[in-house]
Amino acid sequence: MANAFFSDLLATISERGRTLLRRGDSSDTKHDADGLVELCEALLSGRGEASGTAMAREVLDLYQDLDATGRRAFFEALVRDFGPDKERLAKAVEKWRAKSGDEDASSVHFASEPRRQELIRRLNRAPGGTGDLVNMRADLLGMMNGHTDLAALDRDVVHLLSSWFNRGFLVLRRIDWSTPANILEKIIRYEAVHEISDWDDLRRRIDPVDRRCYAFFHPAMVDEPLIFVEVALTEAIPGAIAPLLAVDRQHLPIERARTAVFYSISNTQRGLGGISFGSFLIKQVVEELRRELPRLDSFVTLSPVPGFMQWVKQDEDLPLSDDDRELLKQLDEPKWFENADVTAQLRAVLEPLAAHYFLKARTSKGRLIDSVARFHLGNGARLERINWLGDLSSKGVRESAGVMVNYLYRLDDIEKNHEAYANDGEVVASGAVKKLLKGEGRRLLDMRLS
Repeated sequence: MANAFFSDLLATISERGRTLLRRGDSSDTKHDADGLVELCEALLSGRGEASGTAMAREVLDLYQDLDATGRRAFFEALVRDFGPDKERLAKAVEKWRAKSGDEDASSVHFASEPRRQELIRRLNRAPGGTGDLVNMRADLLGMMNGHTDLAALDRDVVHLLSSWFNRGFLVLRRIDWSTPANILEKIIRYEAVHEISDWDDLRRRIDPVDRRCYAFFHPAMVDEPLIFVEVALTEAIPGAIAPLLAVDRQHLPIERARTAVFYSISNTQRGLGGISFGSFLIKQVVEELRRELPRLDSFVTLSPVPGFMQWVKQDEDLPLSDDDRELLKQLDEPKWFENADVTAQLRAVLEPLAAHYFLKARTSKGRLIDSVARFHLGNGARLERINWLGDLSSKGVRESAGVMVNYLYRLDDIEKNHEAYANDGEVVASGAVKKLLKGEGRRLLDMRLS
């Protein structure tokens, strides 16, 4: 109710401001990038709360009317014409050099702030402004595409969004069948790991006694989940996704649940890319589940490995024999995983490669290749198990030859594991995964096949 009251208040202020603007010359505003820039200058120079709120809303509305060329021109103008006040900054620097006091250093700090940051703050005051700015940043990311000319603008937007979307503002809500339909529709649409086919599929994931779904929301975007996680409650750590999503699966009595499985985590807002709150989500959900179900003793993921096959196909320095490379061609055959002999031979090659991929392979910048691994290991999880043929969906077969992994969140070890990864790049892994890297897994498989 407080959020609704505040939104209504902003809307009232904005409407009164629009009345003031209509008495002036705002109708003469050009509906192109140049006109939008003029309106932004007016917004920065104004002081009235009502007229400023209305003008901010008008800026955001006019932005929506621009085509891609106009939006890029607008972004370029923000970089070119809305940087720091150079004269003010030069005076502040000169004064600091003369005295070097804390107050003078603070003056340099504020003088160096680009004018576009204050512009973005004022745009955020408009009704619905926060969501519009998130969408605007999504447009900006799409236009950057490796180019650096808009990087300064993106840094400023990220700086402000990081403050507005810090953990203190986020609200955790459980998603269940009683959640409003408009939010449930977004869960279906935003699911990024395992597609939700229809309403019945959604209900199977959130309604049974052994299923949970949680999402973070922001007070300024009350109907927009920012990130959500789907959870299965099981007796043991699972190695495949199909049994968790099966239409005809048997529901587990809640008193038998010992393991919470985070099998899908989806970020929903492209405009918040690079602003991470997934780690907070997992840790808070763990605490929620522990309070509700104190018998739970394992918290794990069942995670995809989206970059694995691309890495296998592109890295020519992998320790593979000619026979191995010939065997890998079987992956191009449809339904190769239905042939027991072929899958056994491929497993002997791919499981050790998967261990190498996680424990040794790095990008040119020294980072782990797999983004999912970077996320969970950075959060303090342990690489617990590599699951052969864990995902036989077309996407899973194409991207990872069906390989999935479990990351284990052992609460007593999270901080230690995080420090090891953050400070030394160490991947904390179970003995079973390390054995695969040494080739023992392949040797054992060869023995079984002989």
